[in-house]
Amino acid sequence: MRLLLAGANAVLVMCIVTASGAQSMPGAEDKRRVERLVATLAQEAATLCPLADPADQNALDRCRATLFKDSYFKRSLARIVLWGRPSPTPNARLRDTPLTQFGAEVLSGLYLPMFMFNGRYRVDYEPTEARYRARLEGLFRNNLMPGQYPYPFWHDAKKWRDYERANGITLWIDPHTSKIVVGQFSRQERADPRLNTPSRIPPAFDGKWMWVDDNGAPQPKPALFIGLFSHDNPYLERLQTTYKDLALAMRNGTCNSCHVPDNPEKMKRLVLLQTPAHAAAEIKRLMAAVRENRMPLDDIGIEKELDAETKASLLKFGAAFESTVNAAYAWERGN
Repeated sequence: MRLLLAGANAVLVMCIVTASGAQSMPGAEDKRRVERLVATLAQEAATLCPLADPADQNALDRCRATLFKDSYFKRSLARIVLWGRPSPTPNARLRDTPLTQFGAEVLSGLYLPMFMFNGRYRVDYEPTEARYRARLEGLFRNNLMPGQYPYPFWHDAKKWRDYERANGITLWIDPHTSKIVVGQFSRQERADPRLNTPSRIPPAFDGKWMWVDDNGAPQPKPALFIGLFSHDNPYLERLQTTYKDLALAMRNGTCNSCHVPDNPEKMKRLVLLQTPAHAAAEIKRLMAAVRENRMPLDDIGIEKELDAETKASLLKFGAAFESTVNAAYAWERGN
């Protein structure tokens, strides 16, 4: 089942145009505002997530906990953010680059803490994209325990190499809203020489996006809302049980054949649903797509109707999960 989300592409293809059709440059005040934003982001990132040993679990925990709170970084993300690597095609536009769609809270709680920062940055305006491009120098934590990553990045050998070779992230910022709409990790020349780490051979990928460790604990830990909700949130247990029911319904609806990190359908805008944390950020759009019969798609990309039983199951268990997610967020706001 493949989820089509109206508006995801619009985030990237929106153009700033004049009456003649030419792109307009942002004004001086826009430029100053974005430059202040990036300077503050770089300083905060280096303070909350400073350079450390890539295996340092305590450093990760501190970074994850502080970014999860009301960090400036978190508040500067658009409601929906795209994440991934630059296109392998030279000079490819963002709209043509395969990227994964995340809710802001998932990117700030699960993915950004995978990096450490040195406070160095640069920012410029890219007329082709009609967006500011900010580069924050950083280093990927490539030596953590496997269960600390949002999912096994090593399912794809090149993806793992790109993560561990990255020496920074590029943030694409809307010049008018000053919100980050795209983040990309990559390696660039002339970066801080400290931003290098020995390569690590990761575990063999066994095809499982979630697993149980030798102590009987479910993994990966971020998939169970670490970085997304507080450890004492009273809805954590119910979130897991309602997700299990939804996951079974999604499996019956073939959602897992599309919405997983290896992206078997090669979607340009991938939406992940394979863990509770990822699904929590997408549940509203998932439910809307099911109600409006915008999923699944057949083998040539045409929408087809779900059978009545599967649709009813998705709506029932999806509603239970969605209401629990809403309650968990409400508790966080009140506490």
